[in-house]
Amino acid sequence: MNQSLNYLAALKEFIIDNFLFGDGVKLTVDTQLFEKGIIDSTGVLELVAFIEDNFKVTVADEELIQDNFSSLNSIEIFLQSKINQVNSN
Repeated sequence: MNQSLNYLAALKEFIIDNFLFGDGVKLTVDTQLFEKGIIDSTGVLELVAFIEDNFKVTVADEELIQDNFSSLNSIEIFLQSKINQVNSN
């Protein structure tokens, strides 16, 4: 399995368990998490803590923008770029 799919699966499971109370039927990679009210500003902080703890990356304050966390797709792209930075150092 592609490592990217592993990231996506872990992120999706976290969002379903913590913000959708186990009901992820309508959650797709393109679901707009803020527009649909799934995640708010506090939720982003929880998500960032999950990402930092599980993927061994650090999210800088200036990276806490809606574009990086608006959907599973955008989170996965952001996370992959962070992991690539870590691996290249």
